Amino acid sequence: LRMRRSCDFKRIFILSAFLMCFWNNAFAKLRYSIQEESIPGTMIGNIIKDMGLDLKDIDGRGFRLISGSQQQLLQVNHKTGALFVNEIIDREVLCDKEKPCFLNIKVVIENPLEIHQAEIEILDINDNSPVFQEKTRIVEISESMPVGSRFTLDGAYDPDYGVNSLKFYELSENTHFLLQVKEGTKKDRIPVLVLQKALDRELTARYEFTLAAVDGGNPPRSANMNITVMIADVNDNVPIFDKDIYSVTLEENCSIGSLVLKLNASDLDEGSNREIIYSFDGAVKNNVEGLFELDIYSGEITVKGLIDFEEKTFYEFQVKATDRGPVPMSSECSVLIEIKDMNDNAPFIEVTSLTSSISEDVKPGTTIGLISITDLDSGVNSKISCTLSHNLPFELATSFQENLYSLKTISKLDRETVNQYNITLLAKDFGNPSLSSQKTVFVNLLDVNDNHPRFMQDPYVFYIVENNIPGASILAVSAVDADVDENAIVTYHLREKDTVEKPMVPFLSIMSDSGQVFSFTTFDAEELKSFTFTVVAKDSGVPSLSCSVTVTVFILDQNDNPPIFVFPTIPRNVKAAYDADVGYNALLSFSLEEATDLSLFSVGKYTGEIKTLRSIAESDVNVQKMVILVKDSGSVPFSASATVIVTATENTEAHALSEVKRFTIHEDRESNVTFYLIIVLSSVSFLFIVTMLTLIVFQCRRTYHNLLNKKYFGDTNYAEVSGSLFHSQQYHTAEKRFVLVGPDRHSVADVERTHGDSWKYAKGKFLTYVRNNVVNSTTLGTLKTRLDVILEELSR
Repeated sequence: LRMRRSCDFKRIFILSAFLMCFWNNAFAKLRYSIQEESIPGTMIGNIIKDMGLDLKDIDGRGFRLISGSQQQLLQVNHKTGALFVNEIIDREVLCDKEKPCFLNIKVVIENPLEIHQAEIEILDINDNSPVFQEKTRIVEISESMPVGSRFTLDGAYDPDYGVNSLKFYELSENTHFLLQVKEGTKKDRIPVLVLQKALDRELTARYEFTLAAVDGGNPPRSANMNITVMIADVNDNVPIFDKDIYSVTLEENCSIGSLVLKLNASDLDEGSNREIIYSFDGAVKNNVEGLFELDIYSGEITVKGLIDFEEKTFYEFQVKATDRGPVPMSSECSVLIEIKDMNDNAPFIEVTSLTSSISEDVKPGTTIGLISITDLDSGVNSKISCTLSHNLPFELATSFQENLYSLKTISKLDRETVNQYNITLLAKDFGNPSLSSQKTVFVNLLDVNDNHPRFMQDPYVFYIVENNIPGASILAVSAVDADVDENAIVTYHLREKDTVEKPMVPFLSIMSDSGQVFSFTTFDAEELKSFTFTVVAKDSGVPSLSCSVTVTVFILDQNDNPPIFVFPTIPRNVKAAYDADVGYNALLSFSLEEATDLSLFSVGKYTGEIKTLRSIAESDVNVQKMVILVKDSGSVPFSASATVIVTATENTEAHALSEVKRFTIHEDRESNVTFYLIIVLSSVSFLFIVTMLTLIVFQCRRTYHNLLNKKYFGDTNYAEVSGSLFHSQQYHTAEKRFVLVGPDRHSVADVERTHGDSWKYAKGKFLTYVRNNVVNSTTLGTLKTRLDVILEELSR
């Protein structure tokens, strides 16, 4: 059936198009009107008559009605030509409500073909009431909305057309809203609520009214919608404390966690806007948060730290209550906490000024210190009494200022009896219970030079053995001083006794700091049995104090004259070195570093003695130069070197000695020859001494100038022994030739030829004496005088 209808529609469409193009006058257009919702069978009109046709003329030609709708809303009676309603027509279904509704039909007559067009207007009736999509509408409005705010509502829908459509809205009576209607894009009417009075949720939180939609029909139709306006809370209320100022008294030292007070604030808002959080004001947070703890939800303030009245007696701070709204609002209150004092602080002793060291000769009544005592408590808890320990030469004197005392001496002091005082100060307050404290100060007594040095013995008696080594210590004295520091530093000095016949002090030296006495000469018991001198001990105080003691020295004899064989030698007396270290670091070894002729000399490894390895030949150079290296035994050895120069003269000594021997053989029976031999030996010895002293003086002068240029301490070729400097750079030996100059013009060679072994023995003794004794100007003068006498006797 559908396919058949579809084919018929195509045929009709094609035929209609053809007729419209070529036979414009082949049809005519009719117009009818009918109300919607008319019952089926309702007569619209006689379309055959209205087209001006006769039923007889169209009988047998074929007659049909074509409608654009798929439904057969209209029908034509073929016998009468009447057009009637076949089905109920609903205008709201068939047409748009905004335009007039027309139903177009075509009447086709065949043989010959004729097409007639008719237009039927469907008239609207008020058969529909306005309809709201929701029967109830809830509108949420913030209470902060300003007056004049507009809130659009969903409008009602009325499918009717024209006067039957929606005409107006009506709002039930209320005090805060009025109704306005605006035209939509489709010319529909949209209701709008307009706020005409400010809202306050805290006064009215809910509004209910009715919106009515009314059409223009007769009778009019309407629809209602219940509107509920919910006032949304805005955080427009500040939290309010029940008190502006909270005041409380709190004892110090109260336990941790103790409740101080509870704050209370309220907020008229609701929800999160009503929830309150408490906090300390930022300006005082650091000052109180260590002592007090604030519960942010309950507002309780409890003790968190140590409450100390002495640190602070009164606390004032602000606490802020803040709601939790999106834009928080807050208010503040003042909290005043007064701290009640308890006697929890012992007196504090402070030594404001103290002379910790005083002279032992201070006068009684001298102030040596100021004592200040404080108590951080208040009232009677801060009243203090102070006392000193007993049996001390000090007292506490009160001052014009409370709790300020001066420490004074009350008797004479003696450092040698007590050199330090421990003074204990006891301070006690008048609180209940009472608290006390003590402090010990130390006062040292400074020494005054009020004690003389005192020798350990008085007098001193010493015994020494003859043939002592020059420069060595022979005795020691010691004195003590009861004072200290500089006042107890004792220095020693030698002084000759007034009644002594032979002065010995020039031949002695004393170490000023240790009291060690040294001798510059060798004592001979055959010449001197004893001697006496005075030692003075002097301290370093100002003024200096001193004492003296008599020292008697007895010289003991020893067997110092053994028989020896004398033969000519070259002296080997290189000055031994010394090392200020100890142990292996002071163990020295000598070696021959350089020499003009290495085959001529050798040096003792540990003694430092220089010896000849062979006889000195005529072909050897006269001046032999050697460099002696001395090295210690330290892990990092240090060394020093010395240059030794040996000068050799012609070998005439042996000839002279042979002449002396021959002379002795031929003349040994003459007793007076021995006497003259002694005189010759003395003369030769004197000349040898003069020669050696001249060389030493010359060498010392040159060395002295070198010392001035080289700055003594930088030259390693010098060593200090008993306060004297000995040069160790060059030693000249001139023992190969001895010349006797005198009135008789005899040579030493003659004496050696005459007296032989006696001459060798005398010469050896003389050289030993020169090596072991210090020859000064006095001794030199004495020897010269004796030599003159000997030469005068020889000339006779």
